[in-house]
Amino acid sequence: MNATHNSFTFQSLYFDFKQITKAGLSISVVFSSIAGYFLGILDISTFSWTTLIMLSIGGYCMVGASNAFNQIIEKELDGLMERTKNRPIAAGRMTVNTAFILASVLTLIGLIILYLINPKTAMFGAISIFLYTSVYTPLKTLTPLSVFVGAIPGAIPFMLGWVAATDDFSLEAGTLFLIQFFWQFPHFWAIGWFLYDDYKKAGFFMLPTGEKDKGTALQIILYTIWLIIASLLPAIFPYIGIVGSRLYLSPVSAIVVFLLGIWMLYAGFELYKKRDSKAARKLMLISVSYITLLQLVYIADKFLR
Repeated sequence: MNATHNSFTFQSLYFDFKQITKAGLSISVVFSSIAGYFLGILDISTFSWTTLIMLSIGGYCMVGASNAFNQIIEKELDGLMERTKNRPIAAGRMTVNTAFILASVLTLIGLIILYLINPKTAMFGAISIFLYTSVYTPLKTLTPLSVFVGAIPGAIPFMLGWVAATDDFSLEAGTLFLIQFFWQFPHFWAIGWFLYDDYKKAGFFMLPTGEKDKGTALQIILYTIWLIIASLLPAIFPYIGIVGSRLYLSPVSAIVVFLLGIWMLYAGFELYKKRDSKAARKLMLISVSYITLLQLVYIADKFLR
């Protein structure tokens, strides 16, 4: 009986920890940081398992803390939406005090670990958690511009890996930031589209026009075009007078990245034409594939050319 009860308790705690830190999202964010780290190192001889593990653990702690603070702030609103009503705080399985202690401990651990990599990495991690928790979260019920604010902490992880590897914020780091910044808009507006009714229950209006209309679909297309341009910058640098950049994309890889962008742009045009939840969900899934494949192409290009 005790063994069964202990097992059940452990499983419940593990499940709630995954939910309050949004494990799936946190792992995907850590993946972006790892990709940035591989792009930042000079070559494989400068690779450090210690730094990579610290970046992964510290990054997960910071993202997990942001998500926990978010669920504390939005506990009543989470209870109104189908997709969030079973979260630990909203469902009553975890108290606000417990969640606050967990989030605070994760923040402290994350900042210490990132600081041990280098102070700049910790600074950007701190900026990310502050903007997500203190600015983006409160704005979600006030203005669609919250997505613009949320895109800033959302774009930091790809850049964070570069900073962890180089201890420097440079043109290259800024380019990685820009890519993931523009990616946020079509990705989250697609989510806001097919979850529109659920978001509406909590008073969240995530779409740029506030409605599932042509205006929103057009902005998705425009930001996808900006994303494609930003993603090709490393290939364009030599042709616009920027020489010596360590972030470089060969012509073959640039073509692959461009085709990935066209794939995502096509999904945006499909949403513009159909304006339904199915097309929005498809765009969201393609956007996830896009950013993952782009990062893999960047890494492969660096080490295989």
